[in-house]
Amino acid sequence: MATDSFLLPVSDIIKETSEAHSIVFELPEDVRHAFQPKPGQFLTVAVPSDRDGLAARCYSLSSAPGDPLTVTVKRTVDGYASNWICDNLQPGDTLRVLPPSGIFTPANIDADFLLFAGGSGVTPIISIARTALREGTGRIVVFYANRDERSVIFAEEWARLAAEHPDRLQVVHWLESVQGLPTGEQLKAFAADRLTYDAFVCGPAPFMKATIAALKELEFPRARRHQEKFASLGGNPFGDVAPVEEAEAEVVEPAEAVDGVTKQPVTLEIELDGTTTTYDDWDPGTPMLEFLEAKGVQAPYSCREGECSACAFRLLEGEVKMVRNDVLEQEDLDDGIRLGCQSLPTTDTVRGTYS
Repeated sequence: MATDSFLLPVSDIIKETSEAHSIVFELPEDVRHAFQPKPGQFLTVAVPSDRDGLAARCYSLSSAPGDPLTVTVKRTVDGYASNWICDNLQPGDTLRVLPPSGIFTPANIDADFLLFAGGSGVTPIISIARTALREGTGRIVVFYANRDERSVIFAEEWARLAAEHPDRLQVVHWLESVQGLPTGEQLKAFAADRLTYDAFVCGPAPFMKATIAALKELEFPRARRHQEKFASLGGNPFGDVAPVEEAEAEVVEPAEAVDGVTKQPVTLEIELDGTTTTYDDWDPGTPMLEFLEAKGVQAPYSCREGECSACAFRLLEGEVKMVRNDVLEQEDLDDGIRLGCQSLPTTDTVRGTYS
């Protein structure tokens, strides 16, 4: 059983820069229950494609919970989906969308936040900032790096938010055309006095790598250091929308193909949306996501291919082996993060949480 996708009308399109457009969706009353996002999450969108039938892409929400549901899309060189959206999508059109997913979200909205954004990586960052300013009590410091002044997404919005919250929000714009690329030492200097803050980092891979390295050198605690990761989706998470030319799928029997997987039924205790449920019949050859879906649980997912982090959960007890992992790094694994769509049990008991 797959999580339902929804056909959402586009109510507005806002041109943020020459390369970035915000897509505002209308939420009919009968689908609102499925779209209760957390700040920093993303939507998986089906973009029509003459070549493949559809292109599934993940776009971060720039809106805060309670605001009109909005993603912001920046063109990428040779990026079919982003260019199609910016060139063709109009108010009144519809797009097929999966419910919000992702773990790039604050655990405590009252925390002090140190937010690093590069280019279009500002999208989930402004979602977190908007939410924290509205609902939280902490201080927020933003380091936003761009190529030049024309590339700054949400420039007027950042200025407005800073003017409305002068005691809580500080936004520092770093322009490559003026200051060059930020160095590790400059990033360290920016973060050095804020080691008690919760840090969130999103942007191009080199920017994130440099920023995370700077935070590590400052011995910034892993529990308060968050990095967003995306990969282009190769599969089709929209089970009811078949590609025009669908390649024959390779059939894998996980119980035989993956070493170390237990052969006996496993006990799974999983927490989702504040509710903990225990099952005693997890078939060790079935990935955790598929097992939960068979039980009627709407566990989060997007690509089902191990290419994104939408299905990520935190392992609390026991162990699993992932058939495929194209997104989690060693520090994520050390922190107990696993991909539900790829996880097979290797112990008789597994405990985990999606929180």
